[in-house]
Amino acid sequence: MNTRTKGNLGEDLAVKFLKKQGYKIVESNYTCQFGEIDIIAKHQNYYVFLEVKSRNSTDFGLPRYAVNVRKQQTIITCAKWWLSRNELMGSPVRFDVVEVVGNDVNVITNAFSANYVHLAKK
Repeated sequence: MNTRTKGNLGEDLAVKFLKKQGYKIVESNYTCQFGEIDIIAKHQNYYVFLEVKSRNSTDFGLPRYAVNVRKQQTIITCAKWWLSRNELMGSPVRFDVVEVVGNDVNVITNAFSANYVHLAKK
């Protein structure tokens, strides 16, 4: 099984899990000129930008550690673009990471912050 197929399976598991947790999926695999966001959802009063990382095991560490600073910056930039294009700048946002190890799913809420990026309306 190639990595893209594994990634798709992980994202499918993540979506099912998130829906059970009350997340409303707004968009999946959003791409723009700056990169990609795996899942965009609405949860409570937040727009949540989620990165899904899947592994078969934790032999090489937890999936969350693959979401490095560069990946975080890409997600934040894409989120800013998405918010702007949808006229939602100034909305409350959150950045979560979904870890999928085998069939186990774990959501890390507020996994990282965009404090250093201006997301408010001008």
